[in-house]
Amino acid sequence: MKYVVREKMFAVGDDYWIEDEHGRRAFYVDGKVLRVRETLELQDPGGAVLAVIHKKLLSLRDAMTVERDGQTLVTVKKKRLALLHDVYRAELASGEELEVRGDLIDKEYDIEYEGERLARISRRWFSLRDSYAIDVEREDADPAMLIAVAVCVDRLVEKEHGEDG
Repeated sequence: MKYVVREKMFAVGDDYWIEDEHGRRAFYVDGKVLRVRETLELQDPGGAVLAVIHKKLLSLRDAMTVERDGQTLVTVKKKRLALLHDVYRAELASGEELEVRGDLIDKEYDIEYEGERLARISRRWFSLRDSYAIDVEREDADPAMLIAVAVCVDRLVEKEHGEDG
């Protein structure tokens, strides 16, 4: 299933819909303004909170966390020794790890688990520069978590490359 994400909407205070490939509203992103730290909520169409995304406060390297039901689900940060491309890792609460690799700036990358692609993030499917797709390839994957990981990578890459306002 592909989900359409519009760029420059991941600002705190911005609220918007992520649609599925058929144009149906699939997830709502609620940017919380009156918080000490950057916070976004990912909700289902009925308003149930599926994930809460935070910038991690006290961290040597920039990191973001995704929480579900008050528990940390995943922590996303840049991998230390990435030679050619930026590589991020998403460390799950279970201790397992997802790798995020590819061209992160131009939004052509994969989210992988043990070398198997779970999702592909790509701008190629769109003529508009401000949109990209998250194609969740595995039936048993958690789309909300993968979208939240992509949001975290987006924010961290923008901050690192000075594109964030």
